[in-house]
Amino acid sequence: MEQTVLRPKPMPGQSPREAGGGEGPVRRPHAAPRRARRSRTLLIGLGAGTALLLCGIAIGIAAATVTGVGAPAGPSRQAPSPAPTAAPAPPGATLGVEVADGAKAGALVVAVHVPGPGYTAGLVRGDIVLQLGADRVDSAADLARAVSRSRPGRAVLLTVRHDSGAYQQLTVTPGLVT
Repeated sequence: MEQTVLRPKPMPGQSPREAGGGEGPVRRPHAAPRRARRSRTLLIGLGAGTALLLCGIAIGIAAATVTGVGAPAGPSRQAPSPAPTAAPAPPGATLGVEVADGAKAGALVVAVHVPGPGYTAGLVRGDIVLQLGADRVDSAADLARAVSRSRPGRAVLLTVRHDSGAYQQLTVTPGLVT
């Protein structure tokens, strides 16, 4: 049996050859897996970076398309402007609300302008307008026509259905849009 006590031990960081140990190649069994981990980590990092870059480009293109920034330069698709002698449109009435077509008959209130006639009357987001004065409202276009026929500053009866299902009649005074 060999006595290990008399053999010098290498200092940490020294190879057995430097410490006066045996001859032959120095084995470092931990080095190969470390190199493989580094390569794998580098490849995963490059793949993730590429994926993030492509997602960012796709989001940028989508945002530019939605906002219209990426539209090609060219002639505009707007209707030709009216003749310079045409009189401006007369001022109309407004409720100060934004509406959309509801699932059923009526105009769904999606936004209420805070200093406005609709807010003053008590309309809230989610209400469905069913009638304005004597005019039945089946869609957002019907409400727009009914409001344009009403006179600004004159109170009108408004029938709404709330989110809870309760019906209510409100008095609203359409404002003036200039």
